[in-house]
Amino acid sequence: MAQVTIAGVQPQRRNLFEQLAGLQRAFWMVNIMEMFERLAYYGVRVVIPIYIAQADEIHGLHFTQIEKGFIFMLWALVQTGVPVFSGGFADRYGYKRTIAVSIAIKIAGYLLMATQRGFWPFTFGCLTLAFGTAIFKPGVQGTLVRTLTLETSSIGWGTFYMLVNIGGFLGPPLAHFLYGYSWPTVFFGCAVIVSLNFIMLFTYREVPAGGDQSGGILKVARTTLRNLITPRLFLFIVIMSGFWLMFMQLFDMLPNFIVDWIDSSAIVKALSLPAMFTTQTPRGTMITQEWLINANAGLIVLSVVFVSWLVSRMRRVHSILIGITIASIGLVAAGFTMSGWLCILGILCFSIGEMLASPKMNDYLGVIAPEGQKALYMGYANMPVAIGWAYGSIMGGQVYDRMGDKANLALRYLAEHAGLTSGVARTEAMVKLQDALHLDATQATNLLWSTYHPYRLWYPFAAIGIASAIGIFFYAGWAKKFESPEV
Repeated sequence: MAQVTIAGVQPQRRNLFEQLAGLQRAFWMVNIMEMFERLAYYGVRVVIPIYIAQADEIHGLHFTQIEKGFIFMLWALVQTGVPVFSGGFADRYGYKRTIAVSIAIKIAGYLLMATQRGFWPFTFGCLTLAFGTAIFKPGVQGTLVRTLTLETSSIGWGTFYMLVNIGGFLGPPLAHFLYGYSWPTVFFGCAVIVSLNFIMLFTYREVPAGGDQSGGILKVARTTLRNLITPRLFLFIVIMSGFWLMFMQLFDMLPNFIVDWIDSSAIVKALSLPAMFTTQTPRGTMITQEWLINANAGLIVLSVVFVSWLVSRMRRVHSILIGITIASIGLVAAGFTMSGWLCILGILCFSIGEMLASPKMNDYLGVIAPEGQKALYMGYANMPVAIGWAYGSIMGGQVYDRMGDKANLALRYLAEHAGLTSGVARTEAMVKLQDALHLDATQATNLLWSTYHPYRLWYPFAAIGIASAIGIFFYAGWAKKFESPEV
């Protein structure tokens, strides 16, 4: 129910706990569903860059970084492109129905990924999972938006983002545990977890979409395309695409970068970390890459609801502007040195920016969405992710293959300085370099770092993020004439 202003006096803002207490049952149930879905998704997502392309990963697929980038590009186009249209169908045919279909498709995707090792069969499994995820999101987010008011929108999206990241935070230990059995067990286990959402569908009543529920497929498609080309929405999507191009590198490139370059052995010693957080490498005992990146989800779980409440009176586009700038700085900081401490600091800085920008994008689109088109606009929220993630995957694969992949740089060094131009497999490059130069693994890694400066690969991505922040600055001034001060 909308609040009423009496005699020009604005109503007093309810405190954090009062707003949380006022949220509906359906809101909490779909948030739990999203948490289960993200737990399964990130159980795979945080380790799959290693499974696909790490040269020295036992039982990995050993595809190239460029092939990994191609898979992620297709994944991005499906997972974040399909919701642009599936959101309208969720509004038309019902949120619960589309969620149920999506769960079945996601289970099939995990099973295919567990059993297929060829490039195209495995890629098909990834795309099946992506397609199920694409159908899942608008149904859940459409339900969520329909349960929020203008006052509770910021705190609602902050809570949603917290629960998403609880799933994301628990994903790495889940993956670490399942990987102890085998790589296929990781995928089978995640299929079981996502199937729990079939049960969750019975825990709340369907939330009606509102608006016009008539018409068939063609009418839904026409509405989707007509809204998409409106200047206000189109410009916002284009600008935010740069943010998502930069953002996804934390999950697509940083895992490989950590395994190749970051030395976290000092952290292991200083904190006396138990084995569940560590892995044995040729350079010593390190924190697993999934636990380092998990600092992102951990900080968000602890802070995002409070941060969202703090900025609930700030214009949403201004919060996005500040967030993109901070996240861009954090991404560079995470990979600027080989220090594990500075890597964590960069990830935490990135996370602060993420909390200010990412939930606010969904919040902004949910607030400006017309009645009866809430899931449709949540589908539009995936459009900048689709563009940025897809192009960023190809760009990231090529950049990392040339500038950051340690095995490739070892082959390059052998060719340039040891006269070995052929006959060395990528999976054996580091061992061959160590043998040729009589170095241990740490010395060889330091040599390649000082020779080829792989930290520079983060610069173009940060520059794109800063360009997006500048774009949002000008967009905020232009869009102000269309919006009330509360938006």
